[in-house]
Order: sequence, then C-alpha cells, then structure tokens
Amino acid sequence: MPTPADQARWFAKEVQPCEPILRSYLRGTFPGVRDVDDVVQESYLRLWRIGTAQTVRSARGFLFHIARCVATDLARRERTSPLVGVADLTTLPVADTAADSAEAACVREELALLAAAIETLPPRCREIVVLRKLRRLSQKEIAALLGISELTVQVQVLKGVKRCGAYLAARGLGRARP
Repeated sequence: MPTPADQARWFAKEVQPCEPILRSYLRGTFPGVRDVDDVVQESYLRLWRIGTAQTVRSARGFLFHIARCVATDLARRERTSPLVGVADLTTLPVADTAADSAEAACVREELALLAAAIETLPPRCREIVVLRKLRRLSQKEIAALLGISELTVQVQVLKGVKRCGAYLAARGLGRARP
C-alpha cells in the first residue's frame, strides 16, 4: 500500500497533468453535462480512493474511464429525473412503492450471500468479477487495466460466476447447475 506522500506524488505526476485534456474530452463528448468541474473532481476522488487501495497501471486511461462513467451517470440522472417545480405538494400523486419488511429482509440476505460468495473467490478472479459484473467495465477495459488478455478476463469471469452460482445454490438460492 503506498504511503500518503507516494500517493500525492503519483497523483501530481500521473493524474493532474491530464486535467486539460480530460476537460476538453468531457466538453466534447458530453455537451449536456452542465458542470464539468464536478465530473472532474468526482473522477479525481474516485481514482484517488482506488489508488490508495490498489496499484493503477494506467492512471490516464482509468481516469478517463471513471470520468466517462461519472458523466454518463450524471446525464442519465438528469434525463430520467428532471427537477420540476411544484407550487402545491398536495396535488402530487403518491404511490407507495417501498418493499415490505419481509421482502427487504430477503433482499438484504441475498445480497449478503452474494457478497460472501464473491469473497470466496481467489483474489485475481474476485478482482476481475467485481470489475466486470459490479463496476461494469468491458473485458477490453479490464484487460488493459490489469495488463492481461481479454481471453483471461473472459475465462476468469466465467469461473467466478460459476463458483458464485454454486455457492448460492448450496445455500438454497437459484438452481443448482450440473
């Protein structure tokens, strides 16, 4: 794990010089994003957090990937949930879509079992499964990030998903596969 001083030097040398190019990229690729500064800062923060926990082989590439994800999420949120002013709140329709407590407890238990299943995977396999299935990076992005082939990524994801499925099936979730 890098020391805070090493982390700061890495950030100043590898990440901050990318800022002008990153801003230009964001403005050109995501013209609907109103606050590029927020996207840049959020991207820096996420990269910093990841950089303190693991080695980042390509800071620039990973920074651009993170920024693209942040900008896409922001654009998606603005598109699906535009803010509309309402003078009288009592005129708004209200639908109770909250899950009942039993359903919520089941979902929490299933998520805990899934987390436990992922934790049982070998470290490299777990890292690849998390990047692919939870962080939704493409096989190509993972291969570039980790310095491995796309085929290795594909094989590790397949093994990880099968192992997680077997773990869950052994605990009564889903179907056991032959």
